[in-house]
Amino acid sequence: MKRKIVVTVAPVCHVGKPVPEGSKNPLTPEEIAADVAACAAEGASMVHLHVRDLTGEQTFDLTHFSRTLDLIAARTDLVIQGSTGGLSTLSLEERSVCLNEPRVEVASLNMGSVNFGESVYINTLPEIRYWAARMREAKVVPEMELFDLSMVETCTKLADEGVLDRPMHYNFCLGTGTASNLSDTPRNLGYMVSLMEKGADWGLNNDSMKDLHMLGCAISMGASVVRVGFEDSFYYEPGKTAPNNAFLVRRLVELVRALGCEPATPAEARAIFGIDKLRGKR
Repeated sequence: MKRKIVVTVAPVCHVGKPVPEGSKNPLTPEEIAADVAACAAEGASMVHLHVRDLTGEQTFDLTHFSRTLDLIAARTDLVIQGSTGGLSTLSLEERSVCLNEPRVEVASLNMGSVNFGESVYINTLPEIRYWAARMREAKVVPEMELFDLSMVETCTKLADEGVLDRPMHYNFCLGTGTASNLSDTPRNLGYMVSLMEKGADWGLNNDSMKDLHMLGCAISMGASVVRVGFEDSFYYEPGKTAPNNAFLVRRLVELVRALGCEPATPAEARAIFGIDKLRGKR
């Protein structure tokens, strides 16, 4: 059987990031849901969403987030991944408000602090423990977001403490965007993969990617999850931007198949993340 790859889409560009001419950044629940449904039809199995208002700013008000999930659920069976990240002025409780929405099945868990532009994106160990405990309480699977090599060992430390359950789900965030994470090279990805625990699965976000080559590299190295979407980049080839997120998903799925794999269905994605087991379902 061909190896199954979870294709995640992060459809909404961050506020302040320039949107290229010809690209449509979805903001309203209706726009996001329509875009996400088109992504599902192209082979996506998970959607990554922040809790945002109608301008795209992060908020702790679940109104538009829950409305978006209503519309997505009416058209797809995608796995819902909520974000507890993003540079903002929200408190740690407000940053994890997506966990109050019972349809969230996976949530991003940032594993440390990193420079972000001229500021610092702060994720202290006490804060990480708090978010991990909230995820366990909500029966939500943590996908751990790692920006540098030291964060791999932080995962092991917190798993040894019992804060994180094994097997863990790593998501390596490489790229040349605003955050001072490792640059997107096969060597850096190889370093991170070499440090992860055996038996875990992993994926890649290529922040500000110019093409799909690093996602292809990750699949070839054994990744279970790869992500595209306007939150990360509008580009699919050097100098070429996508009109919508479904276009990016289509190109990534073509790459997945060219490498001898198949995009996972939502049910297969839930099995990879252990979602049904965690929630007491068969």
